[in-house]
Amino acid sequence: MCGIAGYFGLEEDRGLLDRMNAAQRHRGPDDSGTHVDGPVGLAHQRLSIIDREGGRQPMATPDGRYVLAYNGEVYNYRALRDELASASRTFVTHSDTEVVLQAYAAWGREAFDRLNGMFAIAVWDRDEQTLTLARDQFGIKPLHVSRVSEAHGGRGGRGGSWLFSSEIRPILVSGRHDRAPNERSLFRYLRHRVHDDGAETFFEGIERLLPGEMATISADGFERRRYGTLQHDLERARPAATGAGAEEVAALRDGLTDSIALRLRSDVPVGTSLSGGLDSSTIAVGIDRLLTTHDTSAEAVGPRQQTFSAVFPGYRNDEERWVDDAVDACSGPVQSHRIRPTSDDLLADLTDFVRTQEEPVVSTGPYAQYRVMKEASRHVTVMLDGQGADEMLAGYVPQTVTHLRSLVSRDRRAGLAEIIANRDILAGQVRSRLRTRLQGGGSVSLLLRRDFRAAHAEDTYAVEGATLRQRLVHDLFVASLPALLRYEDRNSMRFSVEGRVPFLDPDLVRTVFAMPDDAIIRDGWNKHVLRDAEEHVLPASITRRRNKIGFTTPQNEWFHEQREFIYRVFLSESFASRPYFDRTEVLNAFEQWLSGRGSLDSMAVWRILNVELWLREFFDAPAEPAADDRSDARSDPADDARSGAAGPTGGAVRGAGSLTAPATNEGKDLDIELPDGTRVRRLPVRTPQVADTDDLVALVVDRARAHVHALGDGRSVAGTGFSRWYVFVSEKVVAITQHRSFFIWDIPVSRAARVLSRHVTRTPAGIGLGSPFTMQLAIDEAGLPRVLLAAAAGAAGKLVGRRGLFYTVVGGDVRAIDGPTEYSVHPANLSAKLAPEDPDRVCATISAAIRTALPQGLADTFGGTVVIDANDLGCNVLGTDAAGDRTRMEQMFADNPLGQGSQRTPVALVLDDLRLLDPSPPTSPDTSADTSPATSPATDPATDPATDPTPLVTAYAAPARASGRSA
Repeated sequence: MCGIAGYFGLEEDRGLLDRMNAAQRHRGPDDSGTHVDGPVGLAHQRLSIIDREGGRQPMATPDGRYVLAYNGEVYNYRALRDELASASRTFVTHSDTEVVLQAYAAWGREAFDRLNGMFAIAVWDRDEQTLTLARDQFGIKPLHVSRVSEAHGGRGGRGGSWLFSSEIRPILVSGRHDRAPNERSLFRYLRHRVHDDGAETFFEGIERLLPGEMATISADGFERRRYGTLQHDLERARPAATGAGAEEVAALRDGLTDSIALRLRSDVPVGTSLSGGLDSSTIAVGIDRLLTTHDTSAEAVGPRQQTFSAVFPGYRNDEERWVDDAVDACSGPVQSHRIRPTSDDLLADLTDFVRTQEEPVVSTGPYAQYRVMKEASRHVTVMLDGQGADEMLAGYVPQTVTHLRSLVSRDRRAGLAEIIANRDILAGQVRSRLRTRLQGGGSVSLLLRRDFRAAHAEDTYAVEGATLRQRLVHDLFVASLPALLRYEDRNSMRFSVEGRVPFLDPDLVRTVFAMPDDAIIRDGWNKHVLRDAEEHVLPASITRRRNKIGFTTPQNEWFHEQREFIYRVFLSESFASRPYFDRTEVLNAFEQWLSGRGSLDSMAVWRILNVELWLREFFDAPAEPAADDRSDARSDPADDARSGAAGPTGGAVRGAGSLTAPATNEGKDLDIELPDGTRVRRLPVRTPQVADTDDLVALVVDRARAHVHALGDGRSVAGTGFSRWYVFVSEKVVAITQHRSFFIWDIPVSRAARVLSRHVTRTPAGIGLGSPFTMQLAIDEAGLPRVLLAAAAGAAGKLVGRRGLFYTVVGGDVRAIDGPTEYSVHPANLSAKLAPEDPDRVCATISAAIRTALPQGLADTFGGTVVIDANDLGCNVLGTDAAGDRTRMEQMFADNPLGQGSQRTPVALVLDDLRLLDPSPPTSPDTSADTSPATSPATDPATDPATDPTPLVTAYAAPARASGRSA
C-alpha cells in the first residue's frame, strides 16, 4: 500500500513532488521516490508489504520506456508473472509492482482488467509522451485529478496541465490549485445524504477517477473511459429467479476461501477487523480454517489470529456479545483486541478524523473503524474485513424493498409470501417513516438558507434500479460502496495500515451475480447463500441474526452527551457566517431533537456538524478550533458590552482640529453630537472576563480608578472641557454577576416556547425572543399567561398600526432578554440572559463606591452610573441613579459604539457636554491598554480568553427559580 502523486504538463518541479509526497507520507512511511522526465513528474510513498527489499518506486522497465508509480496490491501477481515470464519478460524483483509494470508493457490498457486486486496506477510512456492513470474495478484505492490553470503555471490548449494524487491533500498543498468548496456536492450531501457517487468531490476543480476507469493525458488532451467490462457484465446478468441450492452455497464458500487466501499474501503481519456481524465474522472463521489446516497462505497471520473490534458497553448498539460468539467459533487461537471509544474520545480525535477523511462522511460510524485501525497499527500492518458483502448480497433493507416490488410485479403470489416473511423488517420501515411524517416531514431543506436551496432546486436524487440486480450494481459502483471504501482507505492509511476486502474479488462477484435471485433473498432472509454457507461454522446467533448494526457508534447517545460541544459549534461565528445554514432553524431543530421532538435525526445533526468542521479544517485560515470560543472583534450587528481584557480600547485620531476622537470600532466615533447640539465622548473600558462569581461593584471601581487619567481633573482633559462624566455599564455583565445568564443547553425549553418563538419577528444577533431559549426565559420571568396576553395584544396592535404593545403588556424586563450572539466572546456566544434585577439599585451602589474611591475633584463632577441595553436596533436605559433625561442618555449610545468580541468593553466612561478650550488640535485621550503586570492581557491569564478556564455562566435553575430572585 502506498501513495502516488505527480503532474503532467509542467516545467520540472521537484519541490512540487516533494510537497505532494510529504502531504501523504502516512500512506507510505517506509520509502519515497520521485521521477521527472520532460513534462511529467511522478512521486511515490511506499508502505512495504510484499518484497520489502525490492519493489522501490517509481519503477522503470529496463529500456526506460515505461515508468510506474503504483498504489495497492495485485493478488494474482504470481500467476501473471508466470504468464509474462513464459512470454520472455524478465524480472529482477519478487514484487507485484514489477509484474504490474511488465503487464502494462506487454498488454497496454488491457492489462488493467487482468489485475485481481486493488490499485491506483500512474504509468508514463516516454516514447508516446502519454501519462495513463487507472483505478481498480471497484475503486478500492483512490485516485484524484485536477487541471492546473494558466494562472498557476498550467499550459493552455487541449492537453493542458494536470495534477494527480491518491489523496486530495497533495493537490491542496501543491500551490497550483485554488481551494473552494463544491457547493453542489455540499447540497447533495446535506439535502439527500449522498456523496462519493460520481466523479465530483467536495472540492471544486478536483475529481476522482471512478471504479474501473482510466484516463490518458497527452498533448492531445485528457480522456477518461472504462477499461474493463465488469460493471457492464453485472448489469447484463439475467440469472433465474429461483433455483439456488447446494451448488451455489459451495461456489460461494470455495470462491470466498480462495479470495481470503489470496489476500493473506504478505511479508508483514496480518489481522482481522471483526464487528460481530455476519460479513466480518465470515472472514474471521475463514482465516481460522486456513490457519488450523496449516495452509501456507496463512503464514502471515502468525501463530494466532489477531482480531480488532470496537465495542460500546452499556449502549444499545454494542456488539461485543456477537464478537465473543465469532471468536468462540474459531478453532484456532485468537487474540481479540477490544477498543472502547467514548464520546470524549470522539471529541479529542475529531479534528484529526475530519482531516483524515478529507471529505464529509455520512455519520460518526467511520470513527469506530478509525479507532480500530489506530489500535491495529500497533500490532499488524495488513487488515482484512468484510466490506462489500452488503452491496453484493443485499445486506440493506432498501435492497430488500426493491426486490419485493420487483417480485410482486412478476409473481404476485411469490411476492406476497416474501413480504409476509419480511414483515418484521418492513414494519420497522413503516414505523420509522410514519414517525418522521408525524413529527414534521424530516426534510433537512428547512435548515438550509433559502438562497442556497434555490440555487440547487433542480438537483434531485433518485436511486436507480427497478430490479434487485440493478439496485445491487448501483450500490456497488455508485450509491453505497464508493463512500465506504473511501472511509476504509483513509482510516487505514492514516495509521499506515493496508486494508484488504476479500468479498470484492472480481471472480467472486461474478459468481454471486450468476446465482438465482433466491440465493440472495429468500424466506425473509437476505444474504441467504452466505448464511447457508456459514451455518455449520458460525453460531445461529450470527447467521440468523435480524438486527443489523455494522461498524458504527452510539451516535444518538454520544450527541446527547456532547450537546454542549455541538451547541458551541452551531453558535459559533463561523457557522453563522456560512452561506449554507439557517442557524436559527438549526438551533431550534437541534433543541427539539434533544428533547425527543421534531423530525431531525442524529444523521442530519452530524451532516451539518461535519460540514462546518470540514470547512474550518480545509478553508478557514487559520482554521477555527471547534471547541474554542474566541471570536474576532466585530462592530455589528452589535449587542454592546462584552467581557474583556484590562484597559480601554485604543484608536486613531480621526481629524485635526475637531472634537471627534479615536474610533473604538470601524465606523464608530467615540465623540458624537446629540440632537440637542451637545457633544459627548464615550471611552470604552476593557475588563477581565466577567464571571458569575465576580464582584461587579469592585470591578467597575477598579477599572475607573485605573483610568482616571482619561478624565483629567474632572472638568477638562487634553484641551477639551466637559461638564460632568458618567459610567455606563452593559446590562449583560450585570446579569452575569447576578446569576441571570444561562448556557442555552441548560434551559429546558417547553412546547409553548417553541410555538411562540416561531411567531416572533427574528432580529439580528440573537436579540429578542425569536428563539425558543429566550422565549422560555420570558415565560419563566413573566409567566405563560402574561406572555400569551402580551402576544394577543401585540397581534391586535399590529392590525391597527400600533407597535410595541407586546412589551408594554409583558413588562420592560422581558425586552432586555437576549440570546447568544455568535461573534461575541465567551460566554455571550453560548448563553441567553434575563434583564438585570433592580438595575437602579445596582447603579446607586456602583456610584457610591466610585465617589468614595476617586479624588474629590472627579467625584464632584461624577454624574452617576447608567445600566444600558444597547445594540444595533437601539439603546434602552434599564436603570440609573443619574439625574437627567433618560432619553438623552439613550441617545449617547444610540449608535452602539462599544466593542464586540475580543474587545470586551462592558464599561464606558462618558464625558458630557464637550467643548474645545483652545484652538489647537486636541490630543485624544490615552486609551491604550494597561501594561502593568496586574492587568496586561499578555501577562494575566485571567484576561486571556484562550487560557481562562472559569465557568462564566450560572447553571439554569428550575423554572420556579428562573427569575433569578434567588439564583
